[in-house]
Amino acid sequence: MNSEQTLDKKQLRASFERAAHSYDHAAVLQREISNRMLARLEYIKYQPDVILDAGSGTGYGTQQLAKRYPQSRLIAFDIAWTMLTHARPNTAWWQRLLPLQQRGDYVCGDIEQLPFKNESVGLIWSNLALQWCNDLDRTFAEMHRILRADGLLMFSTFGPDTLKELRQSFARIDGYQHVNRFVDMHDIGDLLLNNRFSTPVMDMEYITLTYDDVIGVMRDLKAIGAHNVTQGRRQGLMGKHQWQQAINAYETLRRDGKLPATFEVVYGHAWKPFDPRSILTPETRRQLGLPP
Repeated sequence: MNSEQTLDKKQLRASFERAAHSYDHAAVLQREISNRMLARLEYIKYQPDVILDAGSGTGYGTQQLAKRYPQSRLIAFDIAWTMLTHARPNTAWWQRLLPLQQRGDYVCGDIEQLPFKNESVGLIWSNLALQWCNDLDRTFAEMHRILRADGLLMFSTFGPDTLKELRQSFARIDGYQHVNRFVDMHDIGDLLLNNRFSTPVMDMEYITLTYDDVIGVMRDLKAIGAHNVTQGRRQGLMGKHQWQQAINAYETLRRDGKLPATFEVVYGHAWKPFDPRSILTPETRRQLGLPP
């Protein structure tokens, strides 16, 4: 990845920490995509014992999964501590005194370095979190590692056309990167295969939200913690004249009195195939010349 496109994880964590209080009010798109992912599970006959919600935010997806799989153990996992705190408002006061990493089903960390044992999870669910990874190849390797044989990975993320109107408007002003970069659906599919996932299924759709003004777009992005945190972002405030130029450029896209904000939503799921070599004893593996 180009160094200018690298996400600043410290800034990313801080952004989501600040957004925890406003997230639920603004995360209309996130909930809608989560619901569409849940509908896809209707066609998959699978009962996981342990489910990891990777990038759980304030817990909407975790709650819905708990209703669908009441017998499964749910683990909410997020990079922001405050998001996890909001995800469990009914926790006993004494439990809140414990570090989140010690509370069992609520774990704080980075999905590029999953703190779970090998083959310990039956289903990894990740709604709109993969776009915050610097190394998606490594992330899929980690997910493959912790999935059980015949386990399922299901996710959504944003594709390259996401916020194209905002990107085009700012591109006329300066050479800085004002919008995060997103990975193409076909490249994601290739990464899944490279990491030994089987039968990946990928598809995408466009969802366009409309706003009264550019400030509304920026306000919503800030409210969900989704503003630009790349290394190549502009440092310092944009001048009033440049900001007005960007607004004017965006205004040329107004249709029927509204400004569009396009999101390219990529959906995917894949399985971790059963490896018959896993049942071989160390001695047999040695005799066959297989790695330990």
